[in-house]
Amino acid sequence: MKRIQLFEFEDLIWFPDWLRKCLTRMMVVMHRLLNTSEEMAELVKRVLEQSEYVDKTIIDLCSGSGGPMPEVQRILKEKYGLTDVRLIMTDLFPNKEYAERINEQGRVEISYLTEPVNAIEIKSELKGLRTMVGSLHHMKPEIARQILKNAMDDRKSFLSLEISDNSYPKVLWWLAIPFNIISSLFVSAMARPFSLQQFLFTYLIPIIPITFAWDGAVSNARTYTLKDMDILLQDLESDHYSWENGVIKGKSKKVYLLGIPK
Repeated sequence: MKRIQLFEFEDLIWFPDWLRKCLTRMMVVMHRLLNTSEEMAELVKRVLEQSEYVDKTIIDLCSGSGGPMPEVQRILKEKYGLTDVRLIMTDLFPNKEYAERINEQGRVEISYLTEPVNAIEIKSELKGLRTMVGSLHHMKPEIARQILKNAMDDRKSFLSLEISDNSYPKVLWWLAIPFNIISSLFVSAMARPFSLQQFLFTYLIPIIPITFAWDGAVSNARTYTLKDMDILLQDLESDHYSWENGVIKGKSKKVYLLGIPK
C-alpha cells in the first residue's frame, strides 16, 4: 500500500478532550469550504436508491463535532425530498456538548449518541446505512477491512468519503505542514462555537496550528488510495454484496468507497 500508518493527535486516548473538540470543529469548517456536504448527499441518495431505500436511517461513525452530516441530512430533505431519512451520529470520543445541543432540539430525524461507539463493534440495534466521512483513514488496514467485512456480513450499506485522494508524490505530504499552519489561523477563526481556548491556543500559544498541521499532513499519508482500497477489498466479494470505489473531482479530489447489499 502507498498509505502509511502514523499517529494523529486526535486519535490518542490521552489527548485533551477540549483540544480534540477544537480540531473537530475546524474540520467542520474544512468540509464546508470543500463542499463535502453536497457531494456526500449525492452519494447517500445514490446508495439509498440502489439499496431500494431498505436503510432509511444513517448511522454516521466517527462524527466528532458533527462534520458535514447534519447538512447532508438537510440537503437530502430539502433538495431531494427524502423527508423520512433519519441521521444518528456516533463517535468513540463523542463531543457531548455538541450532542446535547443536537438532542435538546427534540428532532426525530437527527440525534447524537452520547455513549462511545466503536466503528468496529456496531450494536445490533444500530441498523442503517453506515457512513464515515474523513475517518476511514484513521483505521489500520486490518481494522478498516474488518469494518468493511462487518457491513457486508450484516448486509448493511456502507459509504466512506475522504477529502484527499493521496495520488500525489509522497514528498508533498510534508510540504503541506507549513501551509496547514498558516491556513489554520483562518480556519480556527471560523470554527463555531469560537471559545476562549480556541483563541488562546491558536494565536497566543500555537498548539492548535501545530496539531492541526500535523494531523492534516498525516491524514494525507494515511488516506487509502484506490489501489489501497482494492487491496482492502480482496476476498470481500459476495453474491449478495457489491463494492465500488472512485474519485469525485470538485473543490478537492475526494475518494469514496461504497458497498451495497444486492
